[in-house]
Amino acid sequence: MRVDVFTIFPGIVNGFCSESLLGKSRENGLLDLRCHDVREHTSDVHRTVDDAPFGGGAGMVMRPEPIFACVEHVDPPRPLFLLSPGGHRFDQKLAAELAATHSAPSGGFSLLCGRYEGIDHRVREHLVDGEISIGDVVLSGGEVAACLIIEAVTRLLPGAMGNAMSSVTESFSGTGLLEEPQFTRPADFRGWEVPNILRSGNHAQIDRWRLAQALHRTLAQRNDLIEARQGLSNDELALLEEFPALPYP
Repeated sequence: MRVDVFTIFPGIVNGFCSESLLGKSRENGLLDLRCHDVREHTSDVHRTVDDAPFGGGAGMVMRPEPIFACVEHVDPPRPLFLLSPGGHRFDQKLAAELAATHSAPSGGFSLLCGRYEGIDHRVREHLVDGEISIGDVVLSGGEVAACLIIEAVTRLLPGAMGNAMSSVTESFSGTGLLEEPQFTRPADFRGWEVPNILRSGNHAQIDRWRLAQALHRTLAQRNDLIEARQGLSNDELALLEEFPALPYP
């Protein structure tokens, strides 16, 4: 899958995406990441990409000329998304939709990172195909958001994860629940023991316990996800009765 990122700080995105799973995905050809410096398409010696807003006000606004020039020169895969607090909220469902673009004719998607006080509105009107927000927070630019989206999407690509089931059983995937608590060796750490059922070898009961704990955790920490599922079924309520909840902070 090809992902193009348009930014004035390509090193931020390229550096982050050169490590761990993303780095391996780039090495083995699963991810074709191309970072483009918008400053390379400016026309003055100072490589200016911003200017004061019309009508006055604080801060600077990114100019449309270098952004249009950069995108049109590259002709990147579409859709092209502007990273913006007013965009569609990024979630696991959208990550899966973007991952599916690897098999589309364009073979990927593109991201535009804003900076300063914002981007000239004509970019929104006439260049991008949509906007994505990673949440109700204010960042200095879209580069961190781009890294988040690229990682969330890449790990869903066929062959990216070492275990094909890893992305299926994680939080927000499939059941719409948070993932159940996980344990590893040692079985006894400072007197805190791994639940006996996980060492029982009874995989049917382990699966039931894991679902119960996922339900307990989601109720305790993200009740809005339960509401989005329109509550709990009778079978799920029975599981909560059968398996007590582990403690959560």
